[in-house]
Amino acid sequence: MKTITQNDIKQSVADAIQYISYYHPEDFVKSMVEAYEKEKGQAAKNAIGQILINSKMCAMGHRPLCQDTGSINVFVKIGLNAKLDITKELEDIINEGVALGYTDPSNTLRYSIVKDPAGKRENTKDNTPAVIHISVNNGDTLDITIAAKGGGSENKAKFAVLNPSDSIYDWVMDNVRNMGAGWCPPGIIGIGIGGNPEKSMLLAKESLMSSVNIQELQERGAKNALEELRLKLYEDINKIGIGAQGLGGLTTVLDVKILDYPCHAASLPVAMIPNCAATRHIHFELKGEGAATFKKPNLDLWPDLELPIDTIKKVNIKDLTKENLSQFKSGDTLLLTGKILTARDAAHKKIIEYRNAGKDLPNGVSLKDRFIYYVGPVDPVGTEAVGPAGPTTATRMDKFTKDMMEIGILGMIGKAERKQPTIDLIKEYKSIYLIATGGAAYLISQSIKEAKVVAFEEMGMEAIYEFDVVDMPVTVAVDTNGISIHTTGPAKFRSI
Repeated sequence: MKTITQNDIKQSVADAIQYISYYHPEDFVKSMVEAYEKEKGQAAKNAIGQILINSKMCAMGHRPLCQDTGSINVFVKIGLNAKLDITKELEDIINEGVALGYTDPSNTLRYSIVKDPAGKRENTKDNTPAVIHISVNNGDTLDITIAAKGGGSENKAKFAVLNPSDSIYDWVMDNVRNMGAGWCPPGIIGIGIGGNPEKSMLLAKESLMSSVNIQELQERGAKNALEELRLKLYEDINKIGIGAQGLGGLTTVLDVKILDYPCHAASLPVAMIPNCAATRHIHFELKGEGAATFKKPNLDLWPDLELPIDTIKKVNIKDLTKENLSQFKSGDTLLLTGKILTARDAAHKKIIEYRNAGKDLPNGVSLKDRFIYYVGPVDPVGTEAVGPAGPTTATRMDKFTKDMMEIGILGMIGKAERKQPTIDLIKEYKSIYLIATGGAAYLISQSIKEAKVVAFEEMGMEAIYEFDVVDMPVTVAVDTNGISIHTTGPAKFRSI
């Protein structure tokens, strides 16, 4: 029997993490192309187009699909007859592979994992530890599935213990309606039913590891209750009209996956976890024949798309004032050129602390009349000004918006919807909220010609950067009149 070595496990994990950072699964790309071709909403079609352009660029350039290179989820099945030559705990070996994958200098990935989560929340600096699930079977291999899950989609996970007589369909539909666009649709919804609380959550996550095949199910028809539920949810979620990035459109989900498990007669545990437009996962087996190898996809899989730059209004940021922002209306697509500042949750908190203490920001940084981009970029490699730099979910910054408006910012750039109190503030202060496409991080980074840290350097990707951008693609999500595309867009396509 051939021996599976410690180094083979470590290297396979590292190579898998690199692979999924820049290659979408082929079934996902095919589904996105189909969604692009049938989409009737222009804003949503543009967003899907940007995601596909970004995907092909990443496949060619071997750079991350999304700036949020995710937390790592690992599912391991150990064959009882497998011959392992290891001197450490398997989890430690896997985590060494994760660290190796994330720190690869040829394609550095963003470190997003913090330790002491209820305390200091210090970054572990190598994206470890992974969340690892280990089980056994009667085989003679090491069966491994690895997924990188972004925070935006993980934050939308839902769980409930329903009464046995309650409707799972109604529960899922209610949650999808209410979870907004922060999970970066179009994507996949994973559902776990039964077991107990932790089992249903695990089933939901595991369901996301399978391929997109709803079209095959539609063609042959459902053979059981779960398949009937999959089809009904797939069709009816798309009828809500949320669309790509919440802009309103025909495709919100590419598939709905469901796994179930027997449960107590008195309960009905149900979990739901979405996978975003940066869906990233891979499966491989180790048989004692060396490290795993991963086949490069054929680039013909991706269509040749380009941004319709000639039809999009170009805007020089230095020409913008509170008085002339009203020229832009919700749903307009713009190409921004000029200097913008970045700030995420931690930077916003620190900015407010400085303001409340009557202190100026470091290095003379002023936020007045500036656009704030909600982003935590990947570090650059080679000649890059910055690594992939797509938007983070704007809703997390809602609680800071009033203070930022009082400081005098001109506008904000992020992804997903804003809550109504924030929309009211945007209208009151005659500001504006723009969205960049989640899932198009590498594409966006190409518009960033210079990047420098200007404050809070010690916070890493949470620091305040100044970006010098040229033709950065954005969409007006909330205009100076408080009209939100995340309300008006889906309403146009809602059919249930």
